[in-house]
Amino acid sequence: MHDHSTRYSLLGPVEVVRDGTALALGPRQRRVLLIRLLIEDGRPVSLAQLCQDLWQGSQPTGAVSSVRAHISRLRSALEPVPRDRSTLLVNGPAGYALKVPDEARDTTRFEISVARARQSMRRGQLDVARKEIDDALGLWRGEALGETAEHAFAARETARLNAARQDATELQATILIKQGDLEQAIGVAENLTAGAPLREASWALLMCALYGAGRSVEALRQYERFRTFLAQELGLDPSPGLSNLHTAILRHDTQVLGEPRLDGPAVTLSPAALSPAQATPAAAPLVGRAEETAQLAALLRAAAAGRTQWAVVSGEPGSGKTRLLEEMTAGAEHAGFTVARASGGQALSDSLGISLACPATQLLDALRRERPGAGPDTRPENTTGARPGEDRLAALVRELVQGPALCVIDDLDWAPPDFHDLLRRLTAVLRDAPVAVVCALRNTDGPAASGLLAELARHGATRLHLEPLSVADVTELLAARGERASAEEAAALHRRAEGNPFTLGELLRLPPERRTGPTARVPAAVRSVVQARLAELAAPARTMLCYAAADGAHLDIGLLANVQGMSQDRLLPLVDAAVTARVLAWDTDPDDCDTGRYRFPELAREVVLSALTPSSRQRLHASLARELAGRDDADPARLARQLRAAGPMAPVADPDPVRHPTPEQGR
Repeated sequence: MHDHSTRYSLLGPVEVVRDGTALALGPRQRRVLLIRLLIEDGRPVSLAQLCQDLWQGSQPTGAVSSVRAHISRLRSALEPVPRDRSTLLVNGPAGYALKVPDEARDTTRFEISVARARQSMRRGQLDVARKEIDDALGLWRGEALGETAEHAFAARETARLNAARQDATELQATILIKQGDLEQAIGVAENLTAGAPLREASWALLMCALYGAGRSVEALRQYERFRTFLAQELGLDPSPGLSNLHTAILRHDTQVLGEPRLDGPAVTLSPAALSPAQATPAAAPLVGRAEETAQLAALLRAAAAGRTQWAVVSGEPGSGKTRLLEEMTAGAEHAGFTVARASGGQALSDSLGISLACPATQLLDALRRERPGAGPDTRPENTTGARPGEDRLAALVRELVQGPALCVIDDLDWAPPDFHDLLRRLTAVLRDAPVAVVCALRNTDGPAASGLLAELARHGATRLHLEPLSVADVTELLAARGERASAEEAAALHRRAEGNPFTLGELLRLPPERRTGPTARVPAAVRSVVQARLAELAAPARTMLCYAAADGAHLDIGLLANVQGMSQDRLLPLVDAAVTARVLAWDTDPDDCDTGRYRFPELAREVVLSALTPSSRQRLHASLARELAGRDDADPARLARQLRAAGPMAPVADPDPVRHPTPEQGR
């Protein structure tokens, strides 16, 4: 049984501490062997694989004996009490395995603390979040897996840990900004941009921290610095999201930045500024949303007649929710409505978000500011936007009933629970008033807003879910842009964009010859979105995606399981995680709704493949070719394609049954 007082540290030079004392692990080769076993998380590694990994193909004559000797000495060092048969470093038919509890690893403790910090931030418990993230980052003592920098076997885990550290440090900067500790946030963000100069989220945090600290000129200079660097290194421009943030700072746009003052308070990060998925070219016509536009127009007419209306607009990121609501807002203003917009927050990724100031306060401020003919209200108010003795609900009702009003609430997913409760109470008291309230969110099935959505459904709220655009919509959009395209070209563009308006808009920014076909490219903003989704997946899922991308557009579950030496029961959860992250898609059979197949969308597949070095891709193709060659029913053309792609690594005869390359080693 493992001694729970023993701790294993990989976030720096490998270290094993028992009862406060560091164990003597011996020479470097033995420490590398320990790391090799630790990163397998209890899975066995064959003796042959250990020899290959430790000496990277140049094995000395006594490699096997040397590994066995190192194993014996590691057992002696790690086992607190000698045993006849080790239960910690075990040897079985598949090889050696190190059985270390998750809680004994600093990598696990790091990930748990980061998750707690993120949850605390979402609840508004900033002090707790700050302590958790400081504790998490305090576990790092240097470079991850320090002794294995030149070893290929550690490349994938090192990259994963470094990405997790970058994410955690960005979370730390976010918490500091929200707490108003802007000078420290600036220091953290500066280190982030120095360490990962192509990561836009880090530059956005630095710009926001500088602006909130009253250093708007420096914030603008940082944008120019990043823009110049990006152009020189990649020949690209910043994403629309970062450009929007730059414009907001340039204009001191209080609507976008949450009315930051330049004398000290923390700036709030803007959804419009940080979300490329919401950026749509202003000149692009709104296509494919005629039915939704008509329903929202009818909702406004009913509200103008004095019947309170509620609506929920949902859809995948980039589906055009913001654009649709902008059209509704323009129509409401033309009809004499006072329009107030608020945001519950913004997701920088699927697991990292920044909440804005209280949405109720945002609505109250906007209603007072936009109400026609409204003069300044000099009566004192508290920090919630209500007058002394008046709660936020009463204050909101008082402002709404003064005349026709439209309230638009973006990113309801990220709004705090107390705001959801406020809206539930509002549905009960606001019945016959010239008011329309429209909430936009990504996922109506998520737990965050489920209670509120159920209450809105009981009050007859209009539900609009934005589906992907059709091929006809793409054709209409191209025609509106003055571009002639054949039916085949429109279909290819639709397939490549998956019908997503944001992705389609980014593709249309490219020259026509770069949109589809052999010379097609992945737009920079789309690449960033896919990379963020990939970063949310566990390492085994990313490895599975590398194999799948090398195989083709549709997933062969049996092939992917066999080539990785795992059962289909272990593989399918990885595939489903990728579907949930919107990296893979599930296509239902039109003739049988209970069946279908998994598909790798074009752009996501190209992003995965482009992240691999040529040698890594060849190893993937060689491994797939070995597996296909062992099939009695293998498609000769498919096998030939894999052999060609494998290049010099292609198996020539009697393929080796060991087929476990590490696809992310060359990243």
